Amino acid sequence: MIELRPLTPAFLDAILDGRREAAAELLGAELPDDFPREGERGFLTLRLGQMRKDARFEEWCPFAVVLEGRMIGHAGYHGPPGVNTRQNTNAVEIGYTIEPEYRRRGYATAAATELIRRAQERGIQHVIACSSPDNEPSLAVIRGLGFTQTGEAMDEEDGLELVFELERLPV
Repeated sequence: MIELRPLTPAFLDAILDGRREAAAELLGAELPDDFPREGERGFLTLRLGQMRKDARFEEWCPFAVVLEGRMIGHAGYHGPPGVNTRQNTNAVEIGYTIEPEYRRRGYATAAATELIRRAQERGIQHVIACSSPDNEPSLAVIRGLGFTQTGEAMDEEDGLELVFELERLPV
């Protein structure tokens, strides 16, 4: 199945500098041909800046979603606990994107499930996920994992988003 491999500052430096071969070597995976796309460049630049400013962001870094040695998307936390839509100090927010040719095969669900598992392993039982109201595939992933819609939020880049939360009892 899939693996989640950290998008380290060294990887982000390389990919943002256009050093694709070095980035692929650091990740240990083949990169998608058009990675990073324009919107992803901004996201990766933001995450790199956050990691450089606050070491906690490196601990709660984004990950490459890797299938059979090929990066097929990325997934991760918006940051350490407290960096989320609800500003809940005991929660993390997750997000994910899968390359178009790999969608609708369960990879987003697998990545989100692994993020939830890793958060729980670190003592975080409250997870938040947001999606555009018209992103039916993402809404299906979120609802399928047991999240409950708790509100709406306006994202500066994405516009209106539905807010979902999942809280699990400690194991």
